Amino acid sequence: MTRAVVVIDGEHYAPVVRDAIAELPYDVVGAWLAGGTEKLRGDDEYGVPLLAELDDAFADAQVVVDLSDEPVLGPRERFLLASRALAAGLRYEGADFHFEPPQYAPFPLPSVSVIGTGKRVGKTAVTGHVARLLARDRDVVVVSMGRGGPAEPELAVVQPTLASLLDLSRAGHHAASDYLETAALTGVVTVGCRRAGGGLAGGVVTSNVPEGAALAAEREPDIVVFDGSGAAIPPVETDARILVSGRGHDPMAYLNPYRVLVSDLVVLVGGGDVNAIRALKDVRVLTAELRLRPIAPVHGRRVAVFTTGPAVTDGLDADIVSVSRNLANRPQLTEDLARTDAEVYLVEIKAAAIDLVAEAAHERGVEVVFAENEVLCEGLDAAILGLVPAGAHA
Repeated sequence: MTRAVVVIDGEHYAPVVRDAIAELPYDVVGAWLAGGTEKLRGDDEYGVPLLAELDDAFADAQVVVDLSDEPVLGPRERFLLASRALAAGLRYEGADFHFEPPQYAPFPLPSVSVIGTGKRVGKTAVTGHVARLLARDRDVVVVSMGRGGPAEPELAVVQPTLASLLDLSRAGHHAASDYLETAALTGVVTVGCRRAGGGLAGGVVTSNVPEGAALAAEREPDIVVFDGSGAAIPPVETDARILVSGRGHDPMAYLNPYRVLVSDLVVLVGGGDVNAIRALKDVRVLTAELRLRPIAPVHGRRVAVFTTGPAVTDGLDADIVSVSRNLANRPQLTEDLARTDAEVYLVEIKAAAIDLVAEAAHERGVEVVFAENEVLCEGLDAAILGLVPAGAHA
């Protein structure tokens, strides 16, 4: 029979809780009192042992059943408990909810994954930074998954150019997929994969990442870097994980604590509550900023900048005539393009960068220069290298 540990509170009358536990279709190995004293009499019996800590029964259980309620456990507290259970590989369920821990396929080579708390947090920028750093003295392959990825995993061995990305776009493909961005900006071999759907804990409904992982393994690199998609986690077991959280994202909200618990390094882009993260897990937390950097000189030229969000343009050595942050908003981007007059379009390789901005530049005879988000973070390189498995050659 499935073994369970139950979460209870003192706002429920003990006989009611005891009867509820007895009705569960599980072998209950213990109960943890989350708090509350209103209905406790001091001699309460629940029919199962009381635990000093919820984690004490994790090794003996397969599911955590939440029999508590407001006001002892509000939504934030419940999500935190759920995160702890999922990180231990246990199901977490209650009256009208049921969470399963994400499943990760084994992977035979040294590996690191970069995951995020959501979209536009700087995850792909950190992935690029990791890839460039490790590629200095290692053979590296990056496996990226995205909502616009290819139907079959695709290998990008040759560094993409503007011309090749335009050809892809004109053939009906998403030419600004993360794997193409990473390949174009780092020169590292990448594998493009797709996924659909994303769960609260980062699971995916479907993906071809396992097939992409196999394609990467065939090349026998020293290390493979797996790049997540938004808040979705690559469904592959890696030796280490780096969690990236950005402005407007709370690493302690919903099931984000699960992401913290399964990670070995947390990078906060734009700041965040470092103490709350460290109270949850003894993990290294770094704060970072992103700065837009052209991959080719734009000195002294009239430049229009196109980004997906709050990319920092300060310090660009150019005459910035306009900044559009609407690469992901096609109607607004079209309006921005109509009133843009510049010698150079400086463009992030994201969203509509190729099929709208680059095409418009081609029609107008305007030069396109790609921009990367440079990660400014003291101690980041040392922290990344500290996560590299011993089997990865250097």
